[in-house]
Amino acid sequence: MTADDRFDALFSGRRGSVLGDHVENKDTAPTSSAAKAKIKAAAEQRQPPRRHHNHRRVPPGQEVVDTWPVLDLGHQPLVPKSQWTLDIKGAVALPLSLDWNAFHGLSQSRIDADIHCVTAWSLLNNVWEGVRTRDLIARIQPDDSVRHVIFHAHDGYRTNVTMARFQAENALLAHTWNGTEISREHGGPVRVVLPDLYFWKSAKWVRQITFLADDVKGYWEVLGYHNEGDPWREERYE
Repeated sequence: MTADDRFDALFSGRRGSVLGDHVENKDTAPTSSAAKAKIKAAAEQRQPPRRHHNHRRVPPGQEVVDTWPVLDLGHQPLVPKSQWTLDIKGAVALPLSLDWNAFHGLSQSRIDADIHCVTAWSLLNNVWEGVRTRDLIARIQPDDSVRHVIFHAHDGYRTNVTMARFQAENALLAHTWNGTEISREHGGPVRVVLPDLYFWKSAKWVRQITFLADDVKGYWEVLGYHNEGDPWREERYE
């Protein structure tokens, strides 16, 4: 038994806004062709072609795109702002549950950050607005034992990052992209943005964040994608 066993109940499914009952990482089989291709790529440990470009901001193996591709498991939850909540749970001194107004009542920030997808595209020159994770951490006061952070999404998706990655200076819980609200297809009304990692780590439709001493692998990590996901080290697969 570990210190995190008392938080097992936090990983149970929760009623989605339009998808009905979901149990995380169980029966969340992908239906989109892009998601199925990602599973095959992981099974084959497939690397993208070597691309030559002059962008120092672009990691190896990436191709710069002009539009933001849409990637998901085949579900795009509709989460009205009037129903949206974000729960902060786990090994924290002050668990928190925020509705839309309370979330916007927190200190708001803006960052300029590129994003890099493990499927080998990069989108540059993005302006994100939302709540810095550092501001959230200061409010909830995680235990000294916390080393890992788990994101839970409305479509049943889950992913994991280290506490060090979560509290990076450019880490954000974002509601706005380039001056407009983040759309449903891209994970709105609020999604995680961790620019220093491949973008599958930046959970869309985030509904809960759990702080733990021990790690819990997420959807893609269980299927063979790298537990860390640093694009500059090309940490695509384990």
